[in-house]
Amino acid sequence: MTTAAGDHLLLERDGRVALLTFNRPDARNAMTFEMYEGLHETCERVDADPGLRVLVLRGAGGRAFASGTDIRQFLDFRTREDALQYEGRITRVLARLHAMTKPTIAMVQGDAVGGGLFMALACDLRLCAEHARFGAPVARTLGNCTAPMSFTLLASTVGAVRARNILLTARLVDAAEARAIGLVDEVHPAAALEARARELAHHLAGLAPLTLAAIKEATRRVTAPAALRDAEDIILSCYLSEDFKEGVRAFLEKRPPDWKGR
Repeated sequence: MTTAAGDHLLLERDGRVALLTFNRPDARNAMTFEMYEGLHETCERVDADPGLRVLVLRGAGGRAFASGTDIRQFLDFRTREDALQYEGRITRVLARLHAMTKPTIAMVQGDAVGGGLFMALACDLRLCAEHARFGAPVARTLGNCTAPMSFTLLASTVGAVRARNILLTARLVDAAEARAIGLVDEVHPAAALEARARELAHHLAGLAPLTLAAIKEATRRVTAPAALRDAEDIILSCYLSEDFKEGVRAFLEKRPPDWKGR
């Protein structure tokens, strides 16, 4: 099964289970815009296929689930439209994944950071390896921001106060803490993770699909705010700043950023 992102997204069918692999291991599975679109397309395809009951997301290589957006995608950011279109793209993909009528599982080996964290949070269940780490450390890397959809996913999982702490401190949460705070459902040795993810996926595939869809929809109605407030001012304050340009340059040059606060 192919996707819009070609070899960077690999879609496997295992009976009634679809497994989507982010396949850029040399780039720690950093997401290109084409990969985000391919993920959206995959959600549409899986939801529309009566022969598929579960979607599993995973990363190739064992070092990362996904490490957010490929930083090179930001090199041409210049205008408010660049910033708003980018966050709109991410929100659209996360919202589609979160709205899947069929159960979704994030199988996390290595790091799930930035957009990788939020894609995992948009899934219903999260299983991780013992060496996995989670976070969105943009306050020390790029100087961009977390849009309301992303923050809502984190806050509805671990609570708003703990979500704020994780983002403000720009730290990475290890697997043990992630399990303790409810960020992940299960932690396993890396060698056993895929077998457990497949076992769980096939178990879910054998349950009543309409009941599972109803549970998912009820959960969304309870945990999601009635409406996300307009966030243009938040997005533009970061993406149009000198600090964001410096953050991108510093990341690509492999040096600490020199923050100016403007």
